[in-house]
Amino acid sequence: MNKFAKRISEALNLAERGVDNTLQLLDEGCTIPFISRYRKERTGGLDEVQITSISELNDKLKEIEKRKETIIKTITEQGKLTPELAKRIDTCYDTAELEDIYLPYKPKRRTRAQAARERGLEPLATIIMLQNEHNPVEIAKRYVKGDVESVAEAINGAQDIIAENVSEDERPRKLLRSAFKREAVITSKVVKSKADTDEAAKYSDYFDFSEPLRRCSSHRLLAMRRGEAEGVLRVSITPATDECEKRIERLFVKGYKASSKLVGEAVADAYKRLLKPSIETEFATISKEKADEEAIRVFSENLRQLLLAPPLGQKRVMGIDPGFRTGCKVVCLDAQGNLLYNTAIFPDFCKHTSSSKAGIQVVEIAKKYGIEAIAIGNGTASRETQAFINGLPFIQEIKTFVVSEDGASVYSASKTAREEFPDKDVTVRGAVSIGRRLIDPLAELVKIDPKSIGVGQYQHDVDQSKLKKSLDLTVESCVNNVGVNLNTASKHLLTYVSGLGPTLAQNIIDYRTANGAFTSRRQLLKVPRLGPSAFEQCAGFLRIPESDNPLDNTAVHPESYDIVEQMARDQGCSVKELIKDKEKRKNIDLKRYITTNVGIPTLTDIMKELEKPGRDPREQIEEFKFDENVHTIEDLYEGMILPGIITNITNFGAFVDIGVHQDGLVHISQMADRYVSDPTQIVRLHQHVTVRVTEVDRKRNRISLSMKGL
Repeated sequence: MNKFAKRISEALNLAERGVDNTLQLLDEGCTIPFISRYRKERTGGLDEVQITSISELNDKLKEIEKRKETIIKTITEQGKLTPELAKRIDTCYDTAELEDIYLPYKPKRRTRAQAARERGLEPLATIIMLQNEHNPVEIAKRYVKGDVESVAEAINGAQDIIAENVSEDERPRKLLRSAFKREAVITSKVVKSKADTDEAAKYSDYFDFSEPLRRCSSHRLLAMRRGEAEGVLRVSITPATDECEKRIERLFVKGYKASSKLVGEAVADAYKRLLKPSIETEFATISKEKADEEAIRVFSENLRQLLLAPPLGQKRVMGIDPGFRTGCKVVCLDAQGNLLYNTAIFPDFCKHTSSSKAGIQVVEIAKKYGIEAIAIGNGTASRETQAFINGLPFIQEIKTFVVSEDGASVYSASKTAREEFPDKDVTVRGAVSIGRRLIDPLAELVKIDPKSIGVGQYQHDVDQSKLKKSLDLTVESCVNNVGVNLNTASKHLLTYVSGLGPTLAQNIIDYRTANGAFTSRRQLLKVPRLGPSAFEQCAGFLRIPESDNPLDNTAVHPESYDIVEQMARDQGCSVKELIKDKEKRKNIDLKRYITTNVGIPTLTDIMKELEKPGRDPREQIEEFKFDENVHTIEDLYEGMILPGIITNITNFGAFVDIGVHQDGLVHISQMADRYVSDPTQIVRLHQHVTVRVTEVDRKRNRISLSMKGL
């Protein structure tokens, strides 16, 4: 059994056997999507979230083990490792406690205490610390020699040693840490020299701000830390009272002798100069990590919703990147998203559209290429372009959709876009991206760095390695949840398929180019470097609609094909007939097909797939139209009821596009007639909502909205 299985099972309240099997599968190189989908019998039915938590906690425990090895090695080299100390280190899994144990032995930069020790003042510090001497000054006179020139210097040096010893004692550190947990207050003050500057204005809410640290939300803490990094704010974390200093003093000061007074002074110095700053730094780090985790969680959830947005499906699409001065870039795509034609049009948005040159041009293009839907970017001139398109007689019969442009400019200038369209400029590539996002948002958005999609909060302020890991896991989860068409998928989409990665994804593309479309999943084993292990991981997530074997277009794993074939034989039919005939599937007794490796969970999943083979789990896309009477912020007034689209979700609310080139905010308190702790309980990204305008601040270009009672 894995050495961490019991600890992880207790921490996450999961069955130990399932945790241990999950850790074994992870060690074998299995991916999280594969384990959650195809190894339910071994894990006890754990889902992706639980398996991810197991993996993350296992990684943390491994890091602690590595830290222990370093600590034991360092203490051993000093000749100070005792059996008792070794046991304490071995059984400790609390990082703060582990560092407290190590602190007295930790190599450090030259300190005042170290300098005092080098001058021979440690014995004097020991005598004073015992607090038995009524006249420590007389004792100190013995140490006035060499580099020590006075009694005061000797006593000060001894107090420096006492202060450092106090600061490295576990008892005051635990006491102070406990106080910080209960009552720490985070305070933010403006740097006076920056108070009236333009860059400080956005931090005005934090010029004189204070609240209990435990109640400080992620977005407020990250905002303060950003202001601090920009030199606008000074941020501190302190206990609410000075009671801690008195309690620590009582740990070390005994009686009222002169030596006791010196110890008291040393303790006060230890508290202000060493202990309090150390614990403040610790809690600043901890609170920042928690804020990062929350911001990353929000970003990942937004990204998940964006990637799983409803696709239009394989339709011929016209993509339009709107613009005033430079015109609108127009592209025509076939049902697979291949570029057929591109041009630029220059609508006169103020004139009748149907008889304009641009209007005639759009109609001709739409007819020539059999356009079935139109995707219009939601950036500059979006509303005007939509009105122009909707005013064309022939086009009125074609559904028009407004598509988010976030990240399109990043894609259009990327290496990926240059490889796809080497002879096209960035404007054409951007319009293609807009059109493809309508056909299949997941397939297109995987080409863009998630941080550039614009659906997070403070994404540039959080731990970038943790953010990348979380977002990569989210993309991988979404891609494998939907499944990938093996014969149409791009390299970037294939890269995120369980068990593949960039090299195998490129090898699949190369094989497909050289040999034509795949006709069966088994053919994957002919792809260079794609061996049995990679095949096991990826096969169930790849789809081949054209395959002779209907199971190749389902989430049924090839390792289970023989089970389905046996089911069909038992019903006296073929697999194709079994999929089509609901009554035959009803007659199947799943218990007959249980084996040592296959149980009811897997068999249930197989039956769900046979019921709806190749089903896309995403919802159907809906057409949306803004209020035709509202175009700019000047058109708004309090009390207006408007349609809108959720563009971003934070932990303090959601931003809504109402068609005025400036998103409005529905604060979390305005989302429902009940208390809401998490906005994602109420709304999802790109959801169509109805909102009420509650406030319009034209000076700061801010719009407040409400969903209450609507």
